[in-house]
Amino acid sequence: MIREPLEVDGAFILHSGRNEDDRGWFSRLFSARDFMAAGVPFAVEQVNCALSARRGTLRGLHYQVAPFAEAKLLTCKSGALFDVVVDVRESSPTFGRWSGITLEAGDRRLVFVPPGCAHGTLSLAPASESLYLTSNSYSQAHERIVRWNDPAFGIDWPITPAVLSDKDRVAPNFAIGAQTLAPSIP
Repeated sequence: MIREPLEVDGAFILHSGRNEDDRGWFSRLFSARDFMAAGVPFAVEQVNCALSARRGTLRGLHYQVAPFAEAKLLTCKSGALFDVVVDVRESSPTFGRWSGITLEAGDRRLVFVPPGCAHGTLSLAPASESLYLTSNSYSQAHERIVRWNDPAFGIDWPITPAVLSDKDRVAPNFAIGAQTLAPSIP
């Protein structure tokens, strides 16, 4: 695996190789041993899939606070996604910065989102599916949501989101205290 750092401290893209033969190909998407050897402690607690049926479906920007802060490792299984990592860790050297990358089915790239960073995806094609591993279980009481178009971050989304959940539609800007909100709307 080749590790490519992103603009957000601790976030990176993994390019997984593949071995081909007469049967097709094989690619390892995650190895706990490889992550530990690279100095990235990441134990899988939960595995999630999300299908965005329509182009322009936005999921995010979400993160969890301690003791349920979580790292994520995400790949695109079908369609195409614009994946965004926003550094909301006040002690981080990249606080307030964001990184965005387009993931397409079959490109075998994964995005690693460190704990304490907000994360979101925008579907760029119909029937876009993500697969992501998390290092902690979901906790509604510890989930925080930041407005997808918060001007403090200035995220350059490739298309305008057309489909949002109610909780994403009413999410506050980070500057007005998103990190200290009560539990999110289910």
